[in-house]
Amino acid sequence: MPTETVPTSPTECRVKTRRVLALIILIALTLRLAVTVTPNFEGLMDADHRHAWEPGNVAEALVAGRGFGSALYSNQTSAMMPPVFPIIVAVSYYFFGIHTAASIFAVHAFDCLLSALACIPVFLMARRSFGVRVAWWAAWGWAFSPYGIYFAAAWAWSTHLLLLCLCWLLVLAQHMEESSRLGLWAGFGLLAAFAGLTEPSVLIVIPFLLALACWRLFRDGKRWLLPGCVACFTVAAALSPWMIRNALVFHRLIPMRDNMGLELWMGNNGYDLRWTSDDIHPLHDAQELTEYNSMGELAYMNLKSQQAKAFIHDHPAWYAWTSFRRAVYIWTGYWSFDPDYLALEPMDPANIPFATCLTLLGLLGIMMAWRNTPYEAIRYSGVLFLFPLMYYFSHPEPYHLRAVDPLIVILGCEAILILRERVRERSRAGELLPVPTPAEAAGMD
Repeated sequence: MPTETVPTSPTECRVKTRRVLALIILIALTLRLAVTVTPNFEGLMDADHRHAWEPGNVAEALVAGRGFGSALYSNQTSAMMPPVFPIIVAVSYYFFGIHTAASIFAVHAFDCLLSALACIPVFLMARRSFGVRVAWWAAWGWAFSPYGIYFAAAWAWSTHLLLLCLCWLLVLAQHMEESSRLGLWAGFGLLAAFAGLTEPSVLIVIPFLLALACWRLFRDGKRWLLPGCVACFTVAAALSPWMIRNALVFHRLIPMRDNMGLELWMGNNGYDLRWTSDDIHPLHDAQELTEYNSMGELAYMNLKSQQAKAFIHDHPAWYAWTSFRRAVYIWTGYWSFDPDYLALEPMDPANIPFATCLTLLGLLGIMMAWRNTPYEAIRYSGVLFLFPLMYYFSHPEPYHLRAVDPLIVILGCEAILILRERVRERSRAGELLPVPTPAEAAGMD
């Protein structure tokens, strides 16, 4: 007797989804922790690298009771770094010791956990954008992403906290485009402010996401002005304590951080063997550190800003060409095949094909999304265009694009599945074509 298939209830589907997601997260975390215990390129436990780690320097000052001290391992009060990640490192230092093996491992393990937990918003975002099949592919794809594994395990920065925040911001933005609930919009504002206090570069995408959501509500005839104002007010209110602290300490408006002059100068001083000249950074140059300590942080940053702007003014063609090279590097991993450069970055030849293919898959995914779900294409392409924009004109680092890697993974999975379905359809169409009889074949001859 044939057995009837009993439809799975929504509750059973949710339970199954949660179980599979938990398995994916467990596998992702295991992979990242496994890499953490192997030697990595950053070498934070080396004596030479201890005070070359800016979050650790600020954390050490916090634990020692010196307040939010300089990221350059100085006694100066600083606004070079946003507060969230140094405070997290300080918590690790407080419980496990200042720059001990246990405290450094705790920071790496925390990054690994954040990276693994990103599988949840990746799944939710992809499911709402492109369907459940793409969502499962994207969740598994992020779990096994080489960038997700390596940078979480071997790069003790705020990268993956920012990544997780950005993924959830996009999930909330998807819901905001259909709902004007004030609590939802206020929650988006709080998360946006927290992400900005983690890494201010993310704030460039917040107005875009808010504008897109307001536009969608306006087109659907729903209220949009009040929710938009609530979100903006929440962002401003949550950011204001840090801004007030900076104004009280430095007697000047410093919106988020004050080191833009240094970053601009490091990437725009005539040096182009590499994308930035780390050797002239105060953490690596004793003379620069002495100048920083003697002048004070704000005066030093102003000086570096003036030097960078003067060089750009005198060398506009160099600046335009180098900015283009920086954009190419961010999206392809290619900077140069000069032997002196490759001696500094020996992994580039292996990374370039992977980074380039990932970018091409993302672009293909955007083009395919534009045909079927144009709003999704606008959202994804807007974030991918805006987020790295400032790094083209200052200087990039390998980890700068990592916060948007989950978006590229989602778009890549969507492109692969669509291409696979098209190949299958063509194959099925070929199988359905009538096979000519021998007489018909002879007639065709």
